[in-house]
Amino acid sequence: MRSYDERSHSYLGFVLGVDGVCGEETGEFMIAVGPVAHEKFQFRFGMELSGVSVPESDPRLETAGFYKTSRIKIIALSDGALPDGPPFLGIPPELPEYRMRGHRRLDPRIYSTRCTTCIWGCRMPVELITDNWKPWIKKYRFETFCYGPKSCPFYRAGATRKVPARGGIFYEEENWIDEESTAHRQPDE
Repeated sequence: MRSYDERSHSYLGFVLGVDGVCGEETGEFMIAVGPVAHEKFQFRFGMELSGVSVPESDPRLETAGFYKTSRIKIIALSDGALPDGPPFLGIPPELPEYRMRGHRRLDPRIYSTRCTTCIWGCRMPVELITDNWKPWIKKYRFETFCYGPKSCPFYRAGATRKVPARGGIFYEEENWIDEESTAHRQPDE
């Protein structure tokens, strides 16, 4: 959620990129799973699984096409060792670790070409309150973030983010905000 120079994040769960079959359709799908399911199944790159999900009702508010995933069954685990990264393909940490690490903005082109499989890459829906006097008037967009090591050779910040506000003015989120958010981490953390 953004409102001029204020921002807040809600970490609700994980999104799995699945190459498979959904109903009668074959392709790539984005499936949302909750933290309890992740804790139980330890989702990671290369797993083969099945489950039941509900189609997302409001695509402005969710990056996944399906959510409320249940009846999950592991069919097979990935065979062979995963590379050390990047992209980092191991088991994602629990949600509190993402919040603790802090994030940096991530160029959407880099995200889509290099970081969609990385456990540290993230694409989130953003709700924009453009007028604090009329908070019920909202706009929506998606933003990409990186929670990964500051030394990752794939990382590119991309353009600064501009947040629209009342009267046609904009707040521009400058680089120091990302630097401050990750200042507690060393380059390889």
